[in-house]
Amino acid sequence: MHPSILHVLQFFEYAHLPPHLRAVSVQFSILADVVAEKYPDSPETTVALRKLLEAKDAAVRAALDKE
Repeated sequence: MHPSILHVLQFFEYAHLPPHLRAVSVQFSILADVVAEKYPDSPETTVALRKLLEAKDAAVRAALDKE
């Protein structure tokens, strides 16, 4: 796997999060793994993962607002 893809994947880790935020983040992590494994090492795959990361971050922030 290309280093740029591995770099982005590290930000989908969720074990450190409290349970209510982990529940949000885990779904994005699963999809990120699918994208990284299914598609070729290319700039577009990296872009897809970065945009998914943006969506995950927004969803986690939304869950924080709900508190």
